Amino acid sequence: MTEATAIALAQAEEPPPRPLTHDLFRDVLSALGVGLRAVNIVALRDGIFFADLVFSNGVEVSARPSDSIALALRTGARIFASEEVVQEAGVVIPDDQEDEVEKFREFLDNITPEDFGRAG
Repeated sequence: MTEATAIALAQAEEPPPRPLTHDLFRDVLSALGVGLRAVNIVALRDGIFFADLVFSNGVEVSARPSDSIALALRTGARIFASEEVVQEAGVVIPDDQEDEVEKFREFLDNITPEDFGRAG
């Protein structure tokens, strides 16, 4: 649940009042002069996803995908999934549904509290 909140905050580009662990990790990487180059979602075993963080100095570290994605969103790193993961867990969205999803995203981006009015 914590990772989902961290991902949502990063997507909304809303800084938390105090740095979250992922913000701290990003800041430590910056202070050390190391960048996060990519996140690779490498496997899905027994319903559990596995990821690797790939750093600018060539080092790779195994990590949970949720933490990896939260960090990638904060650093601008690219996120990849292996072909095997996509084949096993990917979902194909038909083109006509993709248009509807995009329309809904635009609606959510532009809605305000005033659009709901008051009850009674």
